[in-house]
Amino acid sequence: SARVSLGYCDSVYEQVLGEEKYTFVEGVKNPLSCTILIKGPNKHTIAQVKEAIRDGLRAVYNVFEDKYLIPGGGAFEVAAHADLLQYMNEVTGRAKLGVQAFADALLVIPKTLAENSGFDAQDTLIALQEEHHKGNMVGLDIHTGEPMDPVAAGIYDNYCVKRQLVNSSAVIATQLLLVDEIMRAGKSQRRMGEEAHN
Repeated sequence: SARVSLGYCDSVYEQVLGEEKYTFVEGVKNPLSCTILIKGPNKHTIAQVKEAIRDGLRAVYNVFEDKYLIPGGGAFEVAAHADLLQYMNEVTGRAKLGVQAFADALLVIPKTLAENSGFDAQDTLIALQEEHHKGNMVGLDIHTGEPMDPVAAGIYDNYCVKRQLVNSSAVIATQLLLVDEIMRAGKSQRRMGEEAHN
């Protein structure tokens, strides 16, 4: 009979953890997969850790798929806000209001980062915008509440997430406005119907 090699590992052993018995295969050469063992005091904690690991792995996967990264910590939103305000000067009429509203809506991300970190949203936002106007790429340091260089700090966002944010926010806003128009049309038709009966 031919001898079949399934690969190489330094050790294989069984260990009981809690009420379950696990087989550990460690020191594998050229591993193509792995298992992450999550332990915690209760099911809720384990579910939270599992979700965090899944999010982290998805973020890494997105980097390889996109082949791009965007500076994080609200840097994209602060820069996009500034660019949209400049673009607003090229727009005429009511469209200016739409550009202004969209630009202001982007600042929800750095404001939320500041609030969740225990800092004043307005003060933080002003500091970020002032630093950006000096020509710096700037995000929020959630530990100090001060502006920082996200690239130097190694803080990045996924390109596909930001692209989805920009695309879906415009679509959702358009649909909300459409629902508003439908509601207004329904009210005016009802009013016209009541006037016709009188």
